[in-house]
Amino acid sequence: MDMKQTYEYKRVGNCSIKADVYPTTIPKSPAIIFIHGGALIWGSKDSMIPEQIQLYNQAGYTVVSIDYRLAPETKLEQIREDITDALNWVKIQGKDLLKIDPERIALVGSSAGGYLSLLAGAFPEKPQAIVSFYGYGDILADWYGKPSEFYSQQPHVLKEEAYSFVSNQAITQGNRERFQFYLYCRQQGIWTNLISGYDFKIDKQLLQQFCPVYNINKSYPPTLLIHGDMDTDVPYEQSVQMFQELTNQGVYAELITVSGAGHAFDYDMTKSETKDVFKRALSFLENFV
Repeated sequence: MDMKQTYEYKRVGNCSIKADVYPTTIPKSPAIIFIHGGALIWGSKDSMIPEQIQLYNQAGYTVVSIDYRLAPETKLEQIREDITDALNWVKIQGKDLLKIDPERIALVGSSAGGYLSLLAGAFPEKPQAIVSFYGYGDILADWYGKPSEFYSQQPHVLKEEAYSFVSNQAITQGNRERFQFYLYCRQQGIWTNLISGYDFKIDKQLLQQFCPVYNINKSYPPTLLIHGDMDTDVPYEQSVQMFQELTNQGVYAELITVSGAGHAFDYDMTKSETKDVFKRALSFLENFV
């Protein structure tokens, strides 16, 4: 794997938003923009798993792992803008700066990154293909709008403690401690409200624009959905629903169900199931990018 290069793809006030580029030796290679997970609250471009970067590089892809501004300091509308701008930056700078083919770009994301990748399928400037690892299409569904049964069994997080992890300025990288804020959101059933700045009950119409499942049309890119059927964080049904809606709209879609797997199953790259998933993902990308 070649040495990574870091670029600022966007600046908002004092906030510098960056991308790590892992190039291949192949000129005019296709590119994968990777969007990290972390419930939009924590994580960073550095959290991409090295073995996965290596797999994509070996298959001939330049990998661009991006940061974006995190919630709740930054709301969903601005986070969506960051993803739009990252995609446009790779398309515009791709040929000369990154030495890629700007007409061959895929978005790959896990969890919240999968969600943002799916959201990008409805952008005016689209990627050629989308791969969503345990992402979601509907932030208006009960799983996010009501207290989570799974997370409610964990020690109760008080509001004061949750907000002690929130910064007073925009941030693009968040450490794992910020999971406590997420836990508070899920225990209260208020993630959608605090991330978007809209009220789940009153602003349903406004929030539909942030639900990929409601924004699919015939121009939506070919999409691969990968999900473990024992996921206790993002319900497996979220990928099933997305798959059904894509298929109904005549969009090419595949759903890989990883039997018995939970959330973030791909963090263990030694398992044969994980290796098989990546083999299938690379085969999908080869067909569409």
